[in-house]
Amino acid sequence: MRILVLGAGGVGGYFGGRLVEKREDVTFLVRERRKQLLENNGLVIRSVKGDLTFKPKLITKTDKTDPFDLVLFSTKAYHLEEAINDLKPFVGEQTVILPLLNGIAHLPLLKKAFGDDQVIGGLCFIETTLNKAGEVVHTSALDRLVFGEPDHQGSERIQRITDALSDTKAEFVLSDHITQDMWHKYLFITVMSGVTTLMRAPIGPIRESDGGRDFIRRLFEEGAQIMKASGAPIDNAIVDKHMQLIDQLGYDMKSSMQRDMEKGSLIEGKHLQGYLLQLAKESHVDAPLLSVVYQNLKVYEKMV
Repeated sequence: MRILVLGAGGVGGYFGGRLVEKREDVTFLVRERRKQLLENNGLVIRSVKGDLTFKPKLITKTDKTDPFDLVLFSTKAYHLEEAINDLKPFVGEQTVILPLLNGIAHLPLLKKAFGDDQVIGGLCFIETTLNKAGEVVHTSALDRLVFGEPDHQGSERIQRITDALSDTKAEFVLSDHITQDMWHKYLFITVMSGVTTLMRAPIGPIRESDGGRDFIRRLFEEGAQIMKASGAPIDNAIVDKHMQLIDQLGYDMKSSMQRDMEKGSLIEGKHLQGYLLQLAKESHVDAPLLSVVYQNLKVYEKMV
């Protein structure tokens, strides 16, 4: 199976690298500047699960090649439309797109660009970043990529994908309920990024402050209410499950959005909190806490 990874950053670089380590046929679609760095230094992964350095197969958007079988679509939401245009020359009628973006809002755009049947479900849980040398730094044992057919049905293509993604140092997991999994992660990442950016603090001090844990729960409940009203297939017990996960997080754990704000970078507020507020409006659900969270993000974006 010929696999194309969109980008070679913290997510694409890590999961693509683990597939290369397994000797899968992996190519990375990158910008010219990133290509030059990788050609000079190789793709370097510093990981608690074992370091890896290799010379990756690279292409840019202007290169010519046959369509790929599978695309790991791992861009940030604010680069989504640009990434779609860059990817189109490398997608054929049988190419499968596996998106790894946070949230849900990207799915209609991907399906419009490539067709409903070519986009499957996907998400990932991982703590990675790029250091100043452009190396992928993987800072915990968490490296879970979940994928599956949106209609819950098994298929020949999902079995081939499963075979290609199996037996690596990363955790690739086939799900029979990927759509629900994506909504559940959407709820978690929206609240986690929302409270840490609003409070400008890691999850520990927020969780342990007077009223902090109650605030987190109420934001989860508000988000779950919006999702249920919009017809999302979420578990009735998801708030309790997410609160258990919040309690398990390390004291100094920050959301990636919070780290981006600390660096003065672009953020995915419109794609996450903004889209959920849009669903709230369409479903006539009041969302006062989420509105405050999103207003904070809009003020940040005004100042960047």
